[in-house]
Amino acid sequence: MATVKLLTNEEADKIPAVKEVFDEIRDLRKTDFINNFWRALGAADPALLKRTWEGLKAVMMTPGNIDPMTREMIYIAVSAANSCSYCLHSHTAQARAKGMTDDTYAELLSIVGLAAQTNHLVTAMQVPVDPEFMA
Repeated sequence: MATVKLLTNEEADKIPAVKEVFDEIRDLRKTDFINNFWRALGAADPALLKRTWEGLKAVMMTPGNIDPMTREMIYIAVSAANSCSYCLHSHTAQARAKGMTDDTYAELLSIVGLAAQTNHLVTAMQVPVDPEFMA
């Protein structure tokens, strides 16, 4: 259960700052769907909604060296590390929409699992970083 209210479309339309962001989400994503994350942020703090949306656009929607599907896969890995179920579901759906196959997802999960295991082992053993790895 959410700890904040989730804005309905009617409620969002009455808050200019929220309406502006929701309209842009709909326009850029070519959909009428506004997910619960944005609805919760709009209810909690319209200024935080705007800042978060601007950050997402800058990182996830601006062309760069990392392709959109890989960006989503990185988001999945970080979400797994942070135990964010919502983000895991959301960004897995986005990665699939951008071309991630079941085989690619399985490979990603193998990497995430291995990284988590070796991260825990090296942390527990407090292995010093090799000087050759320090750039």
